[in-house]
Amino acid sequence: MELKDIVSVIKELVLPELKEIRYEQAEIKTALTLTNKRLDDVNTHLADQSRRIDETNKRIDETNKRIDDIREELTGRIDETNKRIDETNKRIDSIQAELSQRLIAVHNDVILRIDKTNDRLNRLYEVIVRRDEHEEFKSRIGQLERDMADIKQRLAA
Repeated sequence: MELKDIVSVIKELVLPELKEIRYEQAEIKTALTLTNKRLDDVNTHLADQSRRIDETNKRIDETNKRIDDIREELTGRIDETNKRIDETNKRIDSIQAELSQRLIAVHNDVILRIDKTNDRLNRLYEVIVRRDEHEEFKSRIGQLERDMADIKQRLAA
């Protein structure tokens, strides 16, 4: 066999394979181009999602800052209110102690006055003649007057 024959046999065997390889390579290039386009679209979408996430995180950070500011303000207000409540409670305790002392003084004064009134009533009761004693005295005096009149008459007679 000659070189020409060998080349022609190789051409017959290799050329169809080369055509098929070239066709498959063209399909792979097309698929690769489509895949790259899809990857570009996915990257664009991911970049957009990342930007939106960053914006959302920024809004969350701003909201957290506002919450912290409000928390500080409310904590300050609560502390001021608690301070005012403590001061009010101190004033109430002071007034309560003063009123308790006054009430005790008034109570003691009332007891003293009641005791004095009772003493005066006891002395008055000792001095005043009771009604039944009065009636008894009247009848005894009447009897004594009659006895005196009787004695006077006897003496005069």
